[in-house]
Amino acid sequence: MATYVVMEPPGRSEKVDTSAFVRDGFTWLGLLVPPLWLAWNRLWIEAALAFIVMGALSMLGQRLGLGLASSLLSLLVSLYVGLEGQGLRIAALRRRGWHEWGVVQAGRLDDADIRYALEAEGRAEEAPPAPRIVRDTAMARPAQPGMALGLNHIPGRP
Repeated sequence: MATYVVMEPPGRSEKVDTSAFVRDGFTWLGLLVPPLWLAWNRLWIEAALAFIVMGALSMLGQRLGLGLASSLLSLLVSLYVGLEGQGLRIAALRRRGWHEWGVVQAGRLDDADIRYALEAEGRAEEAPPAPRIVRDTAMARPAQPGMALGLNHIPGRP
């Protein structure tokens, strides 16, 4: 089963349709064509940076006569995008004001959408959390300093 991170847009209304599902895990297209995969997912700065770094590594490898080593260095950029591409998508959504609703496990994206809709309905129907016992920290009893030896110490008693 795949794990999907559910991101909700800023100023979310009661519509569940506007949420974004980001599959957590390795992305093969991010490994094969990193700049294109990043641009497809609207990660423009990351796509430009990956393109520049891969080009610079290739040019540096040609000038120094590294041959295969320059290709392996470019492969490191591809491997990074393959491993961390989905995390970059989540970070970009957070920068745009989206917030993380939670995580849903499902076999396919359609199943994840259904599970999210059912869980979002269930959370909306739940009662609000219970009020705190101590409403203000100034009203709380201060900690009792003192020596505590063994298991027989009771806080607040001499």
